[in-house]
Amino acid sequence: MLNRNRIEQTEAFLRQKFDAAIYLNEHPAAKAYRIEHSYRVANIGREIAKQEGFDETEMVIACLLHDVAYCEEFGENGWVEHGRRSAAIARPFLTELGLAEDRIRDICYGIAIHVDDQADFPGERTPFALSIGDADNIDRFDAYRIHEILMNDGFLGMEYDQKLDYTQKRLSRLRELLDLPMGTKTAENLWRERLSFYIAFYEKLAGQLECSAGVLG
Repeated sequence: MLNRNRIEQTEAFLRQKFDAAIYLNEHPAAKAYRIEHSYRVANIGREIAKQEGFDETEMVIACLLHDVAYCEEFGENGWVEHGRRSAAIARPFLTELGLAEDRIRDICYGIAIHVDDQADFPGERTPFALSIGDADNIDRFDAYRIHEILMNDGFLGMEYDQKLDYTQKRLSRLRELLDLPMGTKTAENLWRERLSFYIAFYEKLAGQLECSAGVLG
């Protein structure tokens, strides 16, 4: 069961931080995306928590706050550091929320390592902590991202041979990622499900491209 009061307080805190962010307010699409991504990651995290017996409220809170550092202006290493900065921003809020210190430590460690697997304070790579980054990574392979990636990479403007090459490279990379280890069996199953969907899409795209340049012999 979710502690709705704590979830609502976390949502309010996240929105307050994002509402005060100069960059996000100047780029409303980026702000909307970051909020939507945070909710998707929270829902994926909750699914993992349900199956693995973790505290669902704590996982949802952790996932909602995993990118809270986007409220800050990123410097040269801002993206790499945003996990550690998110943990630093989240910690006093989690204390005010009344969570136990050991749970705050687990949540913050998972948030801190979710970008580059490094934290700036000691912690343990528990299945709970690893699941925050797992949920974030799983969300990178949803249906919306297919559209976004193809659009951002300029797929429609490519020459035919470029499209073929692009599609094959994507397939090769996706197949390499298929067996990426996760922190829990539930995350591994979700990951393989998402990656299999992506692979099926790009296989169909490759097949369509092969039929687009002439009559097959």
